[in-house]
Amino acid sequence: MSKAKTVKGVGWDVSAIGNAEWSGAKLTDVLELVGIQKLTSTTELGGKHVEFISVDKCKEENGGPYKASIPLSQATNPAADVLLAYEMNGEPLTRDHGFPLRVVVPGVIGARSVKWLEAINIIAEECQGFFMQKDYKMFPPSVNWENINWLTRRPQMDFPVQCAICSLEDMTTIRPGKVTISGYAASGGGRGIERVDVSVDGGKTWMEASRFQKTGIPYVADDDNTSEKWAWVLFAVTVEILHSTEVIAKAVDSAGNVQPERVEDIWNLRGILNTSWHRIKV
Repeated sequence: MSKAKTVKGVGWDVSAIGNAEWSGAKLTDVLELVGIQKLTSTTELGGKHVEFISVDKCKEENGGPYKASIPLSQATNPAADVLLAYEMNGEPLTRDHGFPLRVVVPGVIGARSVKWLEAINIIAEECQGFFMQKDYKMFPPSVNWENINWLTRRPQMDFPVQCAICSLEDMTTIRPGKVTISGYAASGGGRGIERVDVSVDGGKTWMEASRFQKTGIPYVADDDNTSEKWAWVLFAVTVEILHSTEVIAKAVDSAGNVQPERVEDIWNLRGILNTSWHRIKV
C-alpha cells in the first residue's frame, strides 16, 4: 500500500500470519463454570461482550493494559473454538507467544487474541480500548488523517480471503524452465479455500493450483474430515517460465468471496488488509 500512497503501519509484506496447533481450555467451558451458558448472546445483567485484559502495558492506552473484546455470542458458541491457550505445538507457551496464558480467537485478526492474559470481563458495550476503537479499522481511500472519524467504522474482526506467493520474492531472477509456485491462502470466519488461481503472464491466462493441509489427504473446503477450518491452506502449481514476466496468485473462499484486483481500490490510511492479488515480477 505504501507504494501507492504513504500509510501509517508496519511493512509486514507477506509475513503477518502464522499457523500452529493450540491447546488449552475452551472459553465456552470456562464461562459455563461462572454461570454463563453456551450460546448466550446477552446475560441477565446485560452483558453482550467478553473483554480480555493483558498484563502488557502500552503507550496507546496511556500506560494502561492492552485489551480487546469479542461478542458474547461468539465467546459462548462451541463452534467458534475460542481458546484460553497455554500450549503451542504441544509445548508450554513461550514468553513471546503469551506465556502463561493467552486468548486464541480463530478466524479473527490477531489483534483480538490477547496475550499475557490477566482478566476476563463481561461488559455491556464492546471494549473501548485504543486498539478496538482507534486502530484496526478499514476506511475507504477517500479518508485521510485530517477527516478521519473513528466512530464511523466497526472494529475489524474476521479477516477477508487472501493468499500470498512464498516460493518467490519480487524481482527474483530465475533460470528459464519449470518453476513451482507455492504459498498460503486463508479466509476468516472458518471459511475454506475453494480455489487458488495462478497466472504467469500478468493475468492474461490462469491455472488452478492444488490445495492441501494434511499430507496425503486431498483438501476439500469446509469438509470436517479433510480440512481444518481455522488453518491456512497451502497451494502449489508447477509452471514453465521462459522469460521475464509477472506472476499473480488470487484465491476464492467457500462463500465465493474474491480478492480485489488492485491495491489502489482498497488503499486505507492505516495500511491494513491488503488482500489484493499478489503480484511478483520475475
